[in-house]
Amino acid sequence: MVKKSSLGRQKIPIEKIPKKNHLQVTFSKRRAGLFKKASELCTLCGVEIGIVVFSPANKPFSFGHPEVESLFDRFLTRNPPPEKSSSHQLIEAHRNASVHELNLYLTQLVNQLEAEKKHGDELDQIKKDTRRQYWWTAPIDELGLHELEQLRAALLILKKNVGRQISEILIESSTNPSQIWGINDQINSANSSASGHVCL
Repeated sequence: MVKKSSLGRQKIPIEKIPKKNHLQVTFSKRRAGLFKKASELCTLCGVEIGIVVFSPANKPFSFGHPEVESLFDRFLTRNPPPEKSSSHQLIEAHRNASVHELNLYLTQLVNQLEAEKKHGDELDQIKKDTRRQYWWTAPIDELGLHELEQLRAALLILKKNVGRQISEILIESSTNPSQIWGINDQINSANSSASGHVCL
């Protein structure tokens, strides 16, 4: 079995992405990854984190544990966290358990999204390969000049062959008139069937 040659994972240069649609896609993926890592850090180390990110379209996104507002208030006023009562600790333990479950669910969704994206990329590649192999099945406005010239030549050959076939049938039918009636019957039945479809 021949092993498929693949470029594999390549290192992306860290610089601003010039294309706007690529920029938005990368932002969405990286933001999800950043929030996931922050959430894991909260669960593993029991820390409190607040993150605010503005998208390329200037739309704000935030992540906070336990809450973004309370963390930012504490940061801006330089207030230390209040002493935790036993009931507060119980609530926080319950919240941490919920966050952990949500983290697991988020991880599953991210993995599922990556798998679907990979599957979509594979389907796109198959589609491209098929079009490259059977280019004449592609929409005509997607064909290049060379392919259009090939298609034109093929259609001219087809026209010539159809003309020759019609000439042969007419020559044969002139020696055998009953064949003309048979051809006319077929044409008439095809026309009546077509007109019947049009009426519907």
